[in-house]
Amino acid sequence: MSFLAELKRRNVLRVAAAYVVAAWLIIQVVETIFPAFGFGDGAIRVVVIVLAIGLLPVVVFAWAFELTPEGLKRDKDVDRSRSIAHTTAKRLDRIFMVVLALALGYFALDKFVLSPERQADELATATQEARQAGRAEALVESYGDKSIAVLPFADMSIDRDQEYMSDGIAEELLNLLAAIPELRVISRSSAFSYKGKDINLIDVARELNVGYILEGSVRKAGQRLRITAQLIDARSDTHVWSDTFDLTLDDIFAIQDEIAATVVDQLKVTLLGTTPKIEETDAQAYALYLQGRHLSRQLSKESLAEATLLFEQALAIDPAYTAAMDGLASNYNNQVSNGLLPPAEGFALSREMTQRALALDPNNANAHAQLGWLAMYYDNDPAAAARHIERALDQGPPNRGIIGSAAALLVGLGRVEEALALGKYMVARDPINPTSHFNLGLYYLYAGQWEAAANAARTALRLSPDYIGAHYVIGEALLFAGEPQAALEQFALERGDDEYRVKGTALALQALGRQAQFEQTMEELIQRWGDKWPSEVAHVYAMSGDADAAFAWLDKAVAQNEDGLDHQFLAPFFVNLHDDPRWAVFLQRVGSSPEQLAAIEFKVTLPE
Repeated sequence: MSFLAELKRRNVLRVAAAYVVAAWLIIQVVETIFPAFGFGDGAIRVVVIVLAIGLLPVVVFAWAFELTPEGLKRDKDVDRSRSIAHTTAKRLDRIFMVVLALALGYFALDKFVLSPERQADELATATQEARQAGRAEALVESYGDKSIAVLPFADMSIDRDQEYMSDGIAEELLNLLAAIPELRVISRSSAFSYKGKDINLIDVARELNVGYILEGSVRKAGQRLRITAQLIDARSDTHVWSDTFDLTLDDIFAIQDEIAATVVDQLKVTLLGTTPKIEETDAQAYALYLQGRHLSRQLSKESLAEATLLFEQALAIDPAYTAAMDGLASNYNNQVSNGLLPPAEGFALSREMTQRALALDPNNANAHAQLGWLAMYYDNDPAAAARHIERALDQGPPNRGIIGSAAALLVGLGRVEEALALGKYMVARDPINPTSHFNLGLYYLYAGQWEAAANAARTALRLSPDYIGAHYVIGEALLFAGEPQAALEQFALERGDDEYRVKGTALALQALGRQAQFEQTMEELIQRWGDKWPSEVAHVYAMSGDADAAFAWLDKAVAQNEDGLDHQFLAPFFVNLHDDPRWAVFLQRVGSSPEQLAAIEFKVTLPE
């Protein structure tokens, strides 16, 4: 009891109580304020730890020292008869009551004012996320058993040199079925990812979430073909239907139409229209087209050049073959993207070929999507892009390329929530394609949903461990979530794109306050990529708070008409610039002011 009495006399208990209440109040305020200034959970944990550690020295100090009229003195040096500890105790009691009142006031404010608002915001966010996530799930469930994956057909030719034919026939069947709105058909990229693998069809069906699988084989000898096709109920791994067709190449179109019609019949799909038919052409032109499409996807200098020749040969046989025109236009774009054709020349050739296809078929969805892409990325004309892409969407269930163009346009128009819905729609139809998940991660970044963005990019990495840009997206999400050290580690793992790695490293170093290393990394970024992508340099300067430098680099980007400038208003790096008068001027120059975007009409309707 004498020790307790001594604690009371020296006001140790009062000091400890006041410290605990004050520390609690500080922690509550920090948890409310820090996120608004970009500080994450790590910074809040540091404050809590410091305050917890601080209790011990405060208690020791109160025990060892006393406040006297002459100042602080060691307790053992104070004459007890002249001690004012009782007066100090009253002052501490008043301080304690004030701090306690503030703490209770804050508690009441948080419970009855701030917390309901915060819960309402969280509920709204959770509801929106659930609605978006549920859209993809509802899409899958709405089709029930009317879902199918068309796996690549096996090349059973003697020399195994007809891969383009076996893959091409399977893809044409997939395209025919995908044109039926009442069917959910898994995209080519996911279905063909099983090519050459030893697979279990039940496992494949579970991964793709489909009820049926169509597989088969092709054997070609001269002009003779043998096609075997079989439809499998994936839930029970039982054959529903199978058939073998011996034919000449001239009969290929009728056989593919017959297979598609039989699948529709076996799945007991009630069509609102007629079964789609494949575009017929000369048999030799068709074979050249399939071979050209096969080579164009290899994306090498040699394969792209050879694909151009094959498409041209197909068109020399059938000048009205629009599929070959679409393939040639896309091939020109790939040559530009790989630096094999100057943009002006390559895009002009692509536009000419696309317009030629539309002259023959004004409702050609792929051609309209192609013109929309050119308008968006080359002409900087989002209004024209909207007209063409909307026309492409109106032609029936869209393919991956059309959906990707629509989502990119929605991002450029600032309609990120709708882009997210499209991204989730694509994931539902293309579930094991890493690009679908990566693009979804990008849309989440634009929406400011950092955790969702990181998770989508991690899924892309699980599907493709070397996916270019995925570590960068994760790093960017961590950076904006207030975890710069974790972001730095992710940026260092980005080996597929040096520019992403260097830029991300600069961003993280600046956030960590490592100024010397930041300046060195910025010098590398500017020297290697400043001339090609000035906006990337502007990102880092804007994030660092150097508005003048950021706008100077944005001016360079506008002067050279850098691709993608219309998307820059969504980049989270530029938040620091939004209150600067120069920001509104920049948006006007690139066609992204609120008024300019609102004037562009673009309607996207997807199955519920």
